[in-house]
Amino acid sequence: MNAILWPEAYTPGTTENFASNEVIVAGLTVADIWPLLATPSQWPTYYANSANVRFHDGKGPELADSDRFYFETFGFPVEAQCTEYVAPAAGQPGRVAWHGWAGEQGADNRLDVLHAWLVEDLDGGRVRILTQEVQKGKPAQQLHDTKPNPMINGHQDWLDGLVAAARKARQP
Repeated sequence: MNAILWPEAYTPGTTENFASNEVIVAGLTVADIWPLLATPSQWPTYYANSANVRFHDGKGPELADSDRFYFETFGFPVEAQCTEYVAPAAGQPGRVAWHGWAGEQGADNRLDVLHAWLVEDLDGGRVRILTQEVQKGKPAQQLHDTKPNPMINGHQDWLDGLVAAARKARQP
């Protein structure tokens, strides 16, 4: 199976917080999942912890490399920029990642994240969806120290909602 590609400054284990969630489900394909993930305006329709998505500079509605966008999640107003966008193709997983930030650079409330997704078809009519996020800053440390971990639980809700929305879209 494939893995997330991390820039050196965001290598898991070198930041204040890291969350990793994955599902493998039968009966869905990358083609079912990708449009729901790659179009941020769809996120609030299946993930309650996402709101007020908008693109900057007339971009969108689908993500593309270097696109700037905004959304709210976990109580943070997040400015973001797409750092990787590789649409799925035969034998190639879909990859999307963004750098997101909240707060002024250098401030105690500054949060920097890199959130990455990998979606790939597996044999037997299965799809694998992997989402991982690394976080830097004091808010990231607070999230890391909170039990249960809100990032792990929140991202699991995102995955579960994504799968449910894809299944619903397949229904006749």
